[in-house]
Amino acid sequence: VQLQASGGGLVQAGGSLRLSCAASGLTFNRYFMAWFRQAPGKEREFVAGISWSGISTYFADSVKGRHTISRDNTKNTVYLQMNSLKPDDTAVYFCAADQYGSTWSDFREYDYWGQGTLVTVSS
Repeated sequence: VQLQASGGGLVQAGGSLRLSCAASGLTFNRYFMAWFRQAPGKEREFVAGISWSGISTYFADSVKGRHTISRDNTKNTVYLQMNSLKPDDTAVYFCAADQYGSTWSDFREYDYWGQGTLVTVSS
C-alpha cells in the first residue's frame, strides 16, 4: 500500500493550497480517508476526514469553515482544499487510510500513512 501526498509549499497568510493524496495497493473506496498534521514539537492532530462514499465529512474545529475535503474514487485520490490559511496551519500534512472510520480523529486507528507534505504559511 502506498499513499503519496503532494501539493504542499510556501504560501502567505490568507492564501490557499490544495493537497492531494494518491493511493495505490488498496481498495480505495472501502477506506475512510483523512488528513492529519504535525507541527514541530506538537502531537499529530486530526484535520479532516471523509467517508468511503464521500457523503460524510468531518473537520477539526480549527479548520472548520476554511478547509474542505473531497475524494475521487475513480482516481483513488483524496484532496484537502485549504483556504484562508494562517501561520498556525504550518505543519507537515499526512494523509491516512482507515478501514473502519469509527474513531476518525484518533491517529492510532489508521492503517496506512503517506509520507507527508510540508505546508508553510508566512505572516
